[in-house]
Amino acid sequence: MPAHTSSAPAGPPATSTMARSFAAAVLAGGLLAAGAAPATAAATAPLSAPAPAASTVSVAGEGSASATPDLAVANAGVEVTRPTGEAAMAGQSAAAKKLLDAVRKQGVADRDVQTAGIFLNPVHQYEGGAAKLTGYQAGQTFTIKVRDIDRAGALLKAVTDATGEDGRINGVAFDVSDPAALRAAAREAAYADARKKAEQYVRLSGHELGRLVSLTEDAGGQHSPLAVQPSALADAKVPVAPGEVQEQVTVTVVYELD
Repeated sequence: MPAHTSSAPAGPPATSTMARSFAAAVLAGGLLAAGAAPATAAATAPLSAPAPAASTVSVAGEGSASATPDLAVANAGVEVTRPTGEAAMAGQSAAAKKLLDAVRKQGVADRDVQTAGIFLNPVHQYEGGAAKLTGYQAGQTFTIKVRDIDRAGALLKAVTDATGEDGRINGVAFDVSDPAALRAAAREAAYADARKKAEQYVRLSGHELGRLVSLTEDAGGQHSPLAVQPSALADAKVPVAPGEVQEQVTVTVVYELD
């Protein structure tokens, strides 16, 4: 019998299999790229433009308030000169005690008397360009509040009578016992002035007044007690017109324009 031979069917050519794998890879890559496209588009979408800044108007307002004084503030003290520093300090202490005793006898409360300063200084005499120590000068000053201003003259006279040549009256001023209330009234006047100015500007510019953006008070506000010469009160019977104490405030106000 003739011999028969058999063999397995031949597989597909290698080049055909590689082509199909490459096509599948390309297709998959295309699908991935297509899926990523929306994210790329979202990332590059243009941002919305910022809202324009609101227009504003800035004005300064000035206000003042005045009141009749109900307080007299005296600056009085003592001053002595002695050969030694120890003797000078002892002398000023004795004179200061006389001053304080006189003040208390005039009905001034202890809370209304305060030491403003105390000092001890050498005293020199100059001869031929050379300084020679001749002694020491010591003193103490006090701030004294007189809540009945009609008694200010009597108080000063009592102080000078008690201290004699060692006494000093450095100044007297009329003031108000509650400056905070006076300043509050000045603030109201300053704010009203600022708003009135702002309303005028918005009217001229054709706008309307919007919300308050900021308000700043000038730190340099002025409080003005009335200073008088101590000699005007030297005689307890001399009448003195205290006039008025004034407080001034300046503010800067910013409003939006509608």
